[in-house]
Amino acid sequence: MKIDGVAYRSVWVDAEDGWSVRIFDQTKLPWAVEVLRLTHEDEVAHAIRSMQVRGAPLIGAVAAYGVALALRRQADDAFLLGLIAMLGETRPTAINLRWALARMEKALLSLPETDRPAAAYAEAAAIADDDVETCRAIGQHGLPLIEEIAARKKPGEPVNILTHCNTGWIATVDYGTALSVIYQAHDAGIPVHVWVDETRPRNQGGYLTAWELGRHGVPHTVIADNAGGHLMQHGQVDICLVGTDRVTRQGDVANKIGTYLKALAAHDNKVPFWVALPHSTLDMSVRDGLREIPIEERNPAEMTHVSGKLPDGTVASIRVVAEGSEAANPAFDVTPARLVTGLITERGRCEASEAGLLGLYPEKA
Repeated sequence: MKIDGVAYRSVWVDAEDGWSVRIFDQTKLPWAVEVLRLTHEDEVAHAIRSMQVRGAPLIGAVAAYGVALALRRQADDAFLLGLIAMLGETRPTAINLRWALARMEKALLSLPETDRPAAAYAEAAAIADDDVETCRAIGQHGLPLIEEIAARKKPGEPVNILTHCNTGWIATVDYGTALSVIYQAHDAGIPVHVWVDETRPRNQGGYLTAWELGRHGVPHTVIADNAGGHLMQHGQVDICLVGTDRVTRQGDVANKIGTYLKALAAHDNKVPFWVALPHSTLDMSVRDGLREIPIEERNPAEMTHVSGKLPDGTVASIRVVAEGSEAANPAFDVTPARLVTGLITERGRCEASEAGLLGLYPEKA
């Protein structure tokens, strides 16, 4: 994807020194595009915890590079295993993080210590490249869903898509998951319009998805999280496309808080509700999402305060909740498979069920 005509990925190795890692500071978007230089695994852990990097696939790729950074200093078994355990605890819900770290462990633990630093960079780069191709393929497999709706429309009438949180290239290494479908439809010349959920409390929709779509020229409108059901009731949503941080063996979907409510509204109004996921988000070790997926509880300050640009151009955080009121901040919810129309993966589309998933991923049986 591009920013002002310049192509970027969301994580890359610094071209000048050849070893430090660069990321966009997503806490500064959309007000400023700032690039951070990461040189130590503690900086990587902080970037993940503080959501300077976010999005399940991107978290995994950045954590992999965190391993590579650390092994430049020390590469024995005990250090490697402790490092992987530390990075694995930075975010509990997104399975991509543990998937990437497990892949790093498998690739590195059998190697001599002297070979591990270079191999770590190579494996992290392979994880990033895999995510790019995976997300491109997700878009290709989701594109027919938009084409089918467009074919039923009047000429020039847009396909109205509702999305939640941010599933774009800034949440992955490139392309995105659900937004990959939208970008590829737009680039194919299909008229699309996106209803962008603000996605409280961190406003990833209003801050990030709207910024991405605007930079790419995709027509969109930001709405309050609670407006989606109303729009569906009045026929203004043709399809819901969301991403996910973990999909269970039976097709339950853990995603940003509020996704479950959108799925309920979509089910009631017979609006297709599709979930886009890369293979790294599939967790076949978990069956019942409601009972088995840990739900991250984030800082209550994310609820009580919001950041924004003041009239004088400065960016500030302001309190929006009465003093003395407590706040709860569960970051994710679980949408049962019965509410999901289907899953869009890099291997194709399937129903949200064990049979559907094993049809695409038989090796996981």
